[in-house]
Amino acid sequence: MEKMFCIGVMLGAIGGALAVANSYKMRSLVKKSQAEFIDKVNEMMDEKLDSCSKQQTGEDAEKKHK
Repeated sequence: MEKMFCIGVMLGAIGGALAVANSYKMRSLVKKSQAEFIDKVNEMMDEKLDSCSKQQTGEDAEKKHK
């Protein structure tokens, strides 16, 4: 669900930016901010995946000890 939201935000940002930005400076600024946003979203997703994998690893270790 979060992934779909992030994709929607990115597509909306790209579409809005392309509709509004007519100058080269504005387009380059928008591209830079989009790249930063995508990097932050990727970091958030990596953290979530890491925490999920650590949680599963802990559950697997508990099963082995039983």
